[in-house]
Amino acid sequence: MADLDAGGTRSEPVPMSRRRCLGTLGAGLASLALPLGSCAAPGRQPNIVLIVADDLGSTDLGCYGASDLRTPHLDTLAARGVRFTDHYVTAPACTPSRASLLTGREHARLLQRNLGLEAEETTIAEMLRGAGYRTAIFGKWHLGVPAEVSPLAQGFDEFVGFKVGALDNHTHTYRWGAGAGHRLWKDDREYHEDGVYFPDLVTREAREFIGRNSGRPFFLYLPYNQPHYPLQPSATSLEAVAHISDPGRRQYAACVHVLDEAVGNVMAAIEANGLTQDTIILFLSDHGHSVEPDSLSGGQSRPYRGHKGTLLEGGIRVPCIASWPGTYPAGTVRGQLVSSMDWLPTLVTHAGVSTAGPVIDGASLGNVLRSSTAVAHESLCWTYGSLWAVREGRWKLMGDGLDQVSLYDLHEDPGEVHDLHVERHDIFSHLADVRNRWAESLRQDPTVIRELDL
Repeated sequence: MADLDAGGTRSEPVPMSRRRCLGTLGAGLASLALPLGSCAAPGRQPNIVLIVADDLGSTDLGCYGASDLRTPHLDTLAARGVRFTDHYVTAPACTPSRASLLTGREHARLLQRNLGLEAEETTIAEMLRGAGYRTAIFGKWHLGVPAEVSPLAQGFDEFVGFKVGALDNHTHTYRWGAGAGHRLWKDDREYHEDGVYFPDLVTREAREFIGRNSGRPFFLYLPYNQPHYPLQPSATSLEAVAHISDPGRRQYAACVHVLDEAVGNVMAAIEANGLTQDTIILFLSDHGHSVEPDSLSGGQSRPYRGHKGTLLEGGIRVPCIASWPGTYPAGTVRGQLVSSMDWLPTLVTHAGVSTAGPVIDGASLGNVLRSSTAVAHESLCWTYGSLWAVREGRWKLMGDGLDQVSLYDLHEDPGEVHDLHVERHDIFSHLADVRNRWAESLRQDPTVIRELDL
């Protein structure tokens, strides 16, 4: 897409965050964030447990205001740590979002021409394994099927799960289209454990991994497949949400309850091994809820509009909770602008790992975790197909690739209903400039996918 011709009077530009909208982060990143204390044992690197939900609505947790859902364990996690209200992913779809989370980089840089993460990319698992961590992923990979881009090739010592798409939670088969067939893997081979409920299988592997590695630092990545379709909740979870009358919402809510129970079991395993003070738990969703037919339209993003596949708030604003007892402040809410790309530099800094090397677009959140006034990003920018968006402060500008633009005041209009780009031409002009400068910075990167409409 060509640069926007904003025209008219331009307001004084607000300084941009080069870590996001101009896209570079120097090797001295660790010095940008003051350390948040140390682990219980001096010199010990913290364990890191990264839990990712699949297709979870922007506000579909009790601690985010969903009164009809039952999420006591995630609510407890939020009470023990920091809950983010303005946390965004880089794309409203599984693969690009997960790629950015694991690399700290814009998904446009990641050469996903084969719907996966290219082998030359460096993941957080590779960085932590190089620093002595034992690494594992149990759950949904979705970053490439071939062996050269599988979890074992991207820094993980152990893998149990499926590599792409979705699967039946009981038979572990993929049910749709030409790719139908068995999809469960263990390390580098196909693996059969028919009849074992997939979320329970993931949690079992996680608990055993924690027990085996309680004496050394570990990175445990748990990308659960809940509440992604097929919606196949357990009987006990259905009972927990029997009060919900709408059948689609009830099925979805039961799957969220399955996820919450899984998180509770992982938390219990950490506590049982005496690792609570030594373990960072980070929870977030890969993007907003799905409205695909198999999802039964059960997810919600109120008061936001949009869903998976859109750059409206409901597609890219996601729940995020970070807990590190004794280090992260408990029961804290942060409203700063934060991106999923920020967690790689944040977590590896805690582990004492250098971020020198490839461009990292994320910003370490050490200061944000310490202070409600610290700033990680002045602005955030997105591209997804022909869609693009930029947010700065209360304002968000969006475009559809057809020279149609809209400007929203998210403080007054979180549902993105009232377009103000004509009335507030000064804001429109400034944000158009922010977006164009960000897009130009990506165009200068030889690794950026040329097919992207920037």
